Amino acid sequence: MSEYLPILVIGAIGFGFAAFSVVAAALTGPKRYNRAKAAAYECGIEPSPQAVGGGRFPVKYFLTAMLFIIFDIEIVFLYPWAVTFDQLGLFGLVEMLLFMGTVFVAYAYVWRRGGLEWD
Repeated sequence: MSEYLPILVIGAIGFGFAAFSVVAAALTGPKRYNRAKAAAYECGIEPSPQAVGGGRFPVKYFLTAMLFIIFDIEIVFLYPWAVTFDQLGLFGLVEMLLFMGTVFVAYAYVWRRGGLEWD
């Protein structure tokens, strides 16, 4: 059990900080509510009423989310590789170049298809 004690302590500190932040914000924050503050806010535009059944999201929303996931996963793989680069040697370099090449092909495909246009 002593091996897990540091993890439990860090978890308790994180939970305590989160709880403290929520309580402190509730106690010290302004309490002035008005119609503008209670209104829905969607990226700086007025929200439009949705059709019955919720309506449909534009496909660009999902493409943006998938692009974020792809490049976020790339960073998750790049960081440990960079930390252990000296130990991996040439094999690690070749494997990472193949991985980055694959991600670059996906990036080029999205770019050619106009997925990065925000109009």
